[in-house]
Amino acid sequence: MITLKDVTLRRGTKLVLDAASVTIQPGENVGLVGRNGAGKSSLFALLTERLQSDGGEVYMPPRWRVGEVAQNMPETDDGATDFVLEGDTRLMEAQAQLTAAEAGDDGHAIADGHQALADAGAFDARPRAQALLMGLGFKNEQLDAPVNSFSGGWRMRLQLARALMCPADLLLLDEPTNHLDLDALVWLEAWLKRFEGTMLVISHDREFLDAITNVTVHLEDTKLTRYGGNYTAFEEMRAERMVLQQASFEKQKEKMAHLQKFIDRFKAKASKAKQAQSRVKALDRMEKLAPVLTSREFSFEFREPLNLPNPMLSLKDVECGYASLTDGEPDKIIVRNISRSVLAGQRIGILGANGQGKSTVVKTIARAQAALGGTITEGKGLAIGYFAQQEMDVLRPGDSPLNHMIRLAREVSPQAREQELRNFLGQFRFASDMVNQAVGTLSGGEKARLVLAMLVWQRPNLLLLDEPTNHLDLDTREALSMALNEFEGSLMLVSHDRALLREVCDEFWLVADGGVRPFDGDLDDYQKYLLDTARAQAKALREAGNASKKAGVSSVKPTPAAAPPAAKPLAASAAVAPARSDDRKADAQARQLKSDELKPLRKELNRIDNRLGVLFIDRDTIEASLATGTMAPAQLADNGKKLKAITEEIERLEGQWLELSTQVDELTAKAG
Repeated sequence: MITLKDVTLRRGTKLVLDAASVTIQPGENVGLVGRNGAGKSSLFALLTERLQSDGGEVYMPPRWRVGEVAQNMPETDDGATDFVLEGDTRLMEAQAQLTAAEAGDDGHAIADGHQALADAGAFDARPRAQALLMGLGFKNEQLDAPVNSFSGGWRMRLQLARALMCPADLLLLDEPTNHLDLDALVWLEAWLKRFEGTMLVISHDREFLDAITNVTVHLEDTKLTRYGGNYTAFEEMRAERMVLQQASFEKQKEKMAHLQKFIDRFKAKASKAKQAQSRVKALDRMEKLAPVLTSREFSFEFREPLNLPNPMLSLKDVECGYASLTDGEPDKIIVRNISRSVLAGQRIGILGANGQGKSTVVKTIARAQAALGGTITEGKGLAIGYFAQQEMDVLRPGDSPLNHMIRLAREVSPQAREQELRNFLGQFRFASDMVNQAVGTLSGGEKARLVLAMLVWQRPNLLLLDEPTNHLDLDTREALSMALNEFEGSLMLVSHDRALLREVCDEFWLVADGGVRPFDGDLDDYQKYLLDTARAQAKALREAGNASKKAGVSSVKPTPAAAPPAAKPLAASAAVAPARSDDRKADAQARQLKSDELKPLRKELNRIDNRLGVLFIDRDTIEASLATGTMAPAQLADNGKKLKAITEEIERLEGQWLELSTQVDELTAKAG
């Protein structure tokens, strides 16, 4: 177990822990919660011995392996899969053991090395690493791409996959969902539910914490308080504790007032001096129960829009993507043939797998990039408020929050004096000197609050929010949810925060297959679809690993650092006898049988592909006609029925296609 007893920890002049104690049992999944800056990450550093306590005792089983997401950005030309494989410390130790044995030409040690590799799961290690990568959103063609070719957010996903690859007894995850979209988050949640070790998670995503934790440790006022249960249970128990604490405080305050009254009245009288003095001592000895002083909750609201055009905007045959930077090269179109309308009061959640174009669609509607085709018709008086996924897309790192507000008031309106702008920023926790601090030095949460402040000031009637909660703590997320529920305009939201999507969205659009269509279902339906897809991918990779194992070939590549110049790949350690002619004949017959089984399956796949192509065209045609808004009621109802029937057939055929594809993959793997 992990035990902290009367631990004191300082970071510079700041006291993070003061005589704090807590016990974590093996196998528990613990959510570590507390305000930003309370010291949660410092506690992780204490457990990994990057920090030493200033007092008290910290105990953790000495032989435990610890898996942790490194916060530094990796700089290497290694392929993505190889980089993740190096996170399996047990596997790397076995690899180093074998390399040393081969260098020493020690036959017994070489045999031990191969056994150690087998025990570490060397034969299916590469498929396991690739399953992690694909679950986190990487595509097939990216599995062996150099780490340096990925952007910062994707490199952090690589670090997460590397941590998950470790056969850890203790897994430490500090905000693992920050750089994930909803698809990857759902996959990660399912993976962590199967994790058998002890886990500590720092997260501001309440649904994520509810799903994967069974204990909550609250860090507040330098103390650690343990609660049995997930985040929702913690909130309920803490509320009850606060009520009891407040009642105890009021009772104690009454008793203290009575003692003080006696002291004040009788301490000057000689006959009562002794009794008065004893009451002074009693008052000093009395435990000072702290009053329930919850810090002021953060809240804000969007001002009433000046008008509500209806429709807000209409899209007809719109194509979204990136314009070519070179003459003669075609534009890169990601999403095409969008024919939809956004009506006054609509609250739309935008779903879709990573890379399908959700942010591209939002940027196009927000005028941050031009449409590559089609027309976007805006309603008269449309005022867009845009929250970019990367806050620095709309912020200037060298300017202060006050500079941003002054420029906004001058260019957008309404006009205001500097003191009014200072007061307004104060509502978003920018007090005193913070209004003059360079934005580039602010934390992620502070930048997000500044963008929210700028949105509120503009008085929008259409909000376009692209991952607004990435750096927000739970209190600020709750404030955002409340504000959006009271917002009277229209909303389009891209987010991996399921609590926010559930609380503020009434309908969903799915960006997939190069188009945008309504998603007929709720978030639970979407999560089931994502998990089914992830399972199919993992199954294919496992089967590839089993095929390698049957062939007697290791899937682990020796790392350059561990292998001497003369070292050979593991596959070279065992000689493979040439196949006999009768074996080759049997193999050929087996392949022919598999080919005969595959033919009807592939034929059916082609038929489904062709039918889906026709259905997609029919669906797009009907949606485009509905978007015009000029149909007679009878024709509108007829088209609605046709669209429903087409959508149901598409869903049925897509399910059949997935099942057939899995069968084809299985037979192909066996045939290989």
